[in-house]
Amino acid sequence: MSIQTAAAAPAVSAKPRTLEVRLAADAREIDAAQALRYRVFHEEMGAALDGGVAGRDVDAFDSACDHLIILNHEAAPGGAVVGTYRLMRRAMADRCGGFYTATEFDIAPLLAHPGEVLELGRSCVHRAYRTGATMQLLWQGISAYVLRHDVKLMFGCASLPGTDLDALAPSLAHLHRHHLAPPALRARALPERRVDLDHLAVHATSGEEVAARFEPRAAIAGLPPLLKGYLRVGGFIGDGAVVDHAFNTTDVCLIVQMDSLSGKYARHFLNRVG
Repeated sequence: MSIQTAAAAPAVSAKPRTLEVRLAADAREIDAAQALRYRVFHEEMGAALDGGVAGRDVDAFDSACDHLIILNHEAAPGGAVVGTYRLMRRAMADRCGGFYTATEFDIAPLLAHPGEVLELGRSCVHRAYRTGATMQLLWQGISAYVLRHDVKLMFGCASLPGTDLDALAPSLAHLHRHHLAPPALRARALPERRVDLDHLAVHATSGEEVAARFEPRAAIAGLPPLLKGYLRVGGFIGDGAVVDHAFNTTDVCLIVQMDSLSGKYARHFLNRVG
C-alpha cells in the first residue's frame, strides 16, 4: 500500500490561508505524519501495521525519505499535521536498499529511465480535511518538489480499497484496457504476488459476460480520486496488480512521465507551485 486516501468526510472550516504545505523540518513533524498515517490506515481503514512503534505507521523507508506535510496553523501551536506524502529519490533509495514499490513490482524499466525519478507513497489526509483545497495543496507541494529536483519520472503503488478482486474487477479492467503503460515503462507485478488486471476477461466464460459486467462509468467511479487525478495528467499503470492484505488494499503501479504530461491538467499541475 502506498498512494491512497480514505473516503471523504465532512470538512472542517479551516481557511486555505491557515494551511501550509512544505517538507517536514524535524523529527517531531515526521512523528506527527506517522501518527496521522496510523490513524488513517489502521484506525480508519483497518490496516494491520507492524512497524513496532505504538500509534505510528513506521517502516524502514521512512528514515531515508522526505516527508511532505500539510500543517493547519489554527489547530495547534506550530501547526497540526493534517496531510502527508512520502517522497523518495534515487539517492534516498540507495541508502535504504531500494524503493518500496520494488517490494510489489519489478520496476527495472523505471530505474532505467534517464534522469531523476521520484517514488510517491504513504499519502493520507485527516478525514476532516478531505477537500479539493487540501488536495490542491498536496499537488502544489509535489509540483514544487518535482521542479526543484528536475524529476523526470514519478511512480508508486497506487491503492484501490479492499481485496475483493471480483468487486474491483471493473475498475482494474478499465485501468488495463485504457491506461496500460507503454512497454518501455511497463513495470510488472512480481510473479509470486501478481494478479491479473483484466480479471473480468480471465474469469468470464464469454465476451457477452464481460460486456454485461463492465460498465465504464461505474468502473471509473470506483477509482480513488487521487489515482484519477494522475491518470488525467497522462499517468499510466504497470502490468498486473498486487493484493496487500496487511493494508486491506489492491495495488497497481502508477507511472507518470513528466515530459509527456498532457493538456490543461499538466499545466495546472506544473504551474501551481504556490
